[in-house]
Amino acid sequence: MIPKVFKEVIDLGDGREISLETGKLAKQAHGSVVVQSGKCMLLCTVVSNYHQADVDFLPLTVDYREKFAAAGRYPGGFFKREARPSDGEVLTMRLVDRVLRPLFPKDYHAETQVMIQLMSHDPEVMPDAMAGLAASAAIQLSDIPFETAISEVRVGRINGEFIINPTLAQLGESDIDMVIGASADSVMMVEGEMKEISEEEMTEAIKAAHEAIKIQCVAQLRLAEAFGKKETREYEPAVEDEALAEKIHGMVYDKTYAIAKAGSSKHERGQALSDLKEEVFESFTEEEQEELGKLIHKYVAKAQKSAIRNLTLDEGLRLDGRQTTDIRPIWCEVDYLPSTHGSAIFTRGETQALATVTLGTSREANQIDMPSYEGEERFYLHYNFPPFSTGEARPIRGTSRREVGHGNLAQRALKGMVPDDCPYTVRVVSEILESNGSSSMATVCSGTMALMDAGVQMIKPVSGIAMGLISDADTGKYAVLSDILGDEDHLGDMDFKVTGTADGITACQMDIKIKGLSYEVLVKALQQARDGRLHILSKLTDTIETPNENVKAHAPKMITRVIPGEYIGALIGPGGKVIQELQKETNTTIVINEDPITEEGIVEILGTDQEGIDGVLAKINAITFKPEKGSIYEVKVVKMLDFGAVVEYTEAPGNEVLLHISELAWERTNNVSDVVKMGDILDVKYFGVDPKTRKEKVSRKALLKRPPREERKPREDKKQREEKK
Repeated sequence: MIPKVFKEVIDLGDGREISLETGKLAKQAHGSVVVQSGKCMLLCTVVSNYHQADVDFLPLTVDYREKFAAAGRYPGGFFKREARPSDGEVLTMRLVDRVLRPLFPKDYHAETQVMIQLMSHDPEVMPDAMAGLAASAAIQLSDIPFETAISEVRVGRINGEFIINPTLAQLGESDIDMVIGASADSVMMVEGEMKEISEEEMTEAIKAAHEAIKIQCVAQLRLAEAFGKKETREYEPAVEDEALAEKIHGMVYDKTYAIAKAGSSKHERGQALSDLKEEVFESFTEEEQEELGKLIHKYVAKAQKSAIRNLTLDEGLRLDGRQTTDIRPIWCEVDYLPSTHGSAIFTRGETQALATVTLGTSREANQIDMPSYEGEERFYLHYNFPPFSTGEARPIRGTSRREVGHGNLAQRALKGMVPDDCPYTVRVVSEILESNGSSSMATVCSGTMALMDAGVQMIKPVSGIAMGLISDADTGKYAVLSDILGDEDHLGDMDFKVTGTADGITACQMDIKIKGLSYEVLVKALQQARDGRLHILSKLTDTIETPNENVKAHAPKMITRVIPGEYIGALIGPGGKVIQELQKETNTTIVINEDPITEEGIVEILGTDQEGIDGVLAKINAITFKPEKGSIYEVKVVKMLDFGAVVEYTEAPGNEVLLHISELAWERTNNVSDVVKMGDILDVKYFGVDPKTRKEKVSRKALLKRPPREERKPREDKKQREEKK
């Protein structure tokens, strides 16, 4: 039986379109859709259990995978099967999850899986920009409770014109690369990187993206209506007890307000709030505790959240005693670790990041092998968040999605300020040692200083700040918070991270938890973020104003030399013998890459000892030395023969040529030693390859004044020469 297929088409302009199709694939899923643009096809399915899980949160899994078959390729490695997700796939999962999660009902706790797969790849289409659209469309086709359709688009800008879902080639010309997630009414997520744009330009980019998203949301609703939108399933709602909530509010609110107003440290405040919670819990009987335990904890948390938010809205005070625009105390230090190539500590309040920099050759580049993108990164940043940074002991199970996401944000913030002509592969590692507030922004700050300490000639220093928002829809009051604490992130309505130089924004990440955030509030947050960012930047430049002129003495020095492609083989030698021996003799690392366009050899020489680097350069000069016909060169006599002297070009040691006895002098030369001796240094003229002997010819006598004929010695005949012998 041929399935009935339903389809909607979205016009992107420029002859491009996105189609949404359902009814053909994965019909046992609760919702499934194929999203296609060009030859790029994503299959998204959603399934949610019909019973509530025994947890107090939504167990949502968003999984995005790119199948190598989609690009006609095999997976790399020994096992020819897709394995753990790549960092690129993890980042796409996070982009989708952050928009979807807030739109499920707060009391919906059923296990839910959204699975998105790249089934066909088009080099002209970036699939991650359509993942959010696919996820939302699949949910709209299901009976899963969900507030409203959403979508995500990538926005770029070329020559002042915004482009929705640009190609990879267009993105290379763009000064903006942002992914925006939104419903028809509200912007909910922003993430991306920019080339020092202004706050106003960023706002205009978000507006342009939002207009495109509105069209995509309407298309989803049309598809669901044509398919036959299912009635939203019923589920067992969370148990509520308004009387209990009111009772606990009375017990908790005022005391929490006083604790929050005291402006204590994280540890002291946490202990006081914990003691209050315990006091409330113990005021109930054992039977009530057993029966109402979850509700008691829930209502205590709700009352505490309300008190802390109202303190900020009513009095402009925050948990640690600051005003809304205040930045916590900052101290910085560079060159802390003696053996690293660069290091820096950045401490802001109770958040601390220790960054290190390692310099290497192209061999250390981070290789990216995905069906949708192949390449390498010569600058990359890794972020580690150990449990001790928050005073916890918990299982360590490899790199988390959060660590991948935070590291990527910091990398995007900094990479535009690492110059293109930096000869090194640069790896930055951020170790979070304390955390109460944005550790990703602390990573940007410590990373900037560590790069400058390492002697990487950054174009401009970069700083970052995390902003928050507390608002009340009933009263219209709102407060934008600079440099938020961890608790303010949890209690607030927005987490907005902005990084940049003194001249503009380089990266951002925003998650909004409320509907209908006005552009007026967004612009205010951006302007306030700029003030805070510049304040933090001044602390960085007070510590290290400009990059160190040179790398550290123990750090490797990098020299890059370009050689003609015909000499690559000679430098490597049979079986790599020449280059291996050269590395051993000079204590250097030598990497040779061939430029695919010019076919020239790009030789990278890495070493801590300048003498060793000079030795490699001398060897390269010797191998690639090619004398020019008619030029004069200085040579050294290295071997004496009966019929001439073997001389070595002094500018290319090891490169030898025969200076024939007949070219030593105009006078008759019977013995080579009559004119030159071992070790003599003299000038010769190069005549190229002699067509008779097919050997290179050099001459000393060509540089000497030719004597008059009468002063020349007569040529000895054969008999005279034999008599001399």
